Amino acid sequence: MSQPLEHTRDVLPISNGALRATLIVAALGYFVDVFDLVLFGVIRVASLRDLGLSGEELTKTGVYLQNMQMGGLLIGGIVWGVITDRFGRRAGLFGSILCYSLATLANGFVNSIEAYAVLRLIAGFGLAGKLGAGVTLVLELMKRGTRGLGPTAIATIGVAGAVVAALVGAHLHWRTAYYIGGGLGIVLLCLRIGSSESRLFQAMTPQWSLWCLVKSPARLWRYTLLVLIALPTWYVVGIIAIFTPEIARAMNFQGTTLPTAGNAIMYTYIGIVVGDLASGLVSQLMRSRIRAIVVFTILAMVAIATFFMIAQHSLLAYYGALVFIGFSVGYWAVFVTLAAESFGTNLRGTVATSVPNFVRGAVIPMTMLWQFLKSDHVNVIQSTIIVGAIAFALAFVGVFGLKDTFTRDLDYQEN
Repeated sequence: MSQPLEHTRDVLPISNGALRATLIVAALGYFVDVFDLVLFGVIRVASLRDLGLSGEELTKTGVYLQNMQMGGLLIGGIVWGVITDRFGRRAGLFGSILCYSLATLANGFVNSIEAYAVLRLIAGFGLAGKLGAGVTLVLELMKRGTRGLGPTAIATIGVAGAVVAALVGAHLHWRTAYYIGGGLGIVLLCLRIGSSESRLFQAMTPQWSLWCLVKSPARLWRYTLLVLIALPTWYVVGIIAIFTPEIARAMNFQGTTLPTAGNAIMYTYIGIVVGDLASGLVSQLMRSRIRAIVVFTILAMVAIATFFMIAQHSLLAYYGALVFIGFSVGYWAVFVTLAAESFGTNLRGTVATSVPNFVRGAVIPMTMLWQFLKSDHVNVIQSTIIVGAIAFALAFVGVFGLKDTFTRDLDYQEN
């Protein structure tokens, strides 16, 4: 059941200047978010070698640290989501930025795997609140017909952080790269002045949202379907791009220089930047979130099939195929918009913040399955294809089980 919010007319409308300031803070918050997530993948090998690891330990420990980060994202997605619905969108956004900034700065000082793992967990926890809180805030400040453009701008600017992370990680010492990431977060906190709170949140009686979400099987199922939709994006980022050295060797790469994880991540995210912009515009033109996601998901299957057919021939073919794949899975902005629009104001922050992080956290079982299969059952390429097939099958279950939200009024709460 749902009911309209009362007293929304008593809240003063936001000015264009305040809307722009809020949009900038949200977009830069996601920029820092993606910067840190990608940075670890870029400097994984260099940092672990500097800490004394080699050989197969680089892969095993890399997976362990990535999973610690993703575990932090899972926990933080719930915690910051609840904070966003209880204390305000701005509270969730700025609190998560502060937590991330301090943890990432500290990452530059680690001298053991144990400390590295703990700080990756804390950094992931801090990262978890930025995107959902920012998108929720912007969606609730914009008009119905054009509100999808807000998350599109956030995602397009935000994922550009991956390209910057790849360049920083490739040309600077890994400790310096972490200092830069933490410093960016501190600078972002200084820019928070001028951003506005959501008028829908101001009109609502704040509450603890988690129980309202879990007490209804129908809501939990809706939530689960949203998580499934975006699994292909993080299958591509968390396996194909990050573990490029292992995949390239397994496909008997014919070039003289093996593709690197840093470059693979950078080129994948170049495609995602363009894909986020394109999918957002396609969603606006089609006046549908669902149809846009279906189009890009089908395109992603074509792109991945192309990758496995041509990528082994040269660096140009390998990285070019990754750009194509990145473009096709770049429907993240539409996915987050759909998630935020699928629930009432009293649950919107919790859902929009936690759903993307559960998708990211799904990298944990995906990489565990990938490692299990390639270790004892099939080769690396077959393992990668099997995990991808499962991710895409679940994505279609999700997308066809949800209702479109393009024209939905967001001025309501759920009982």
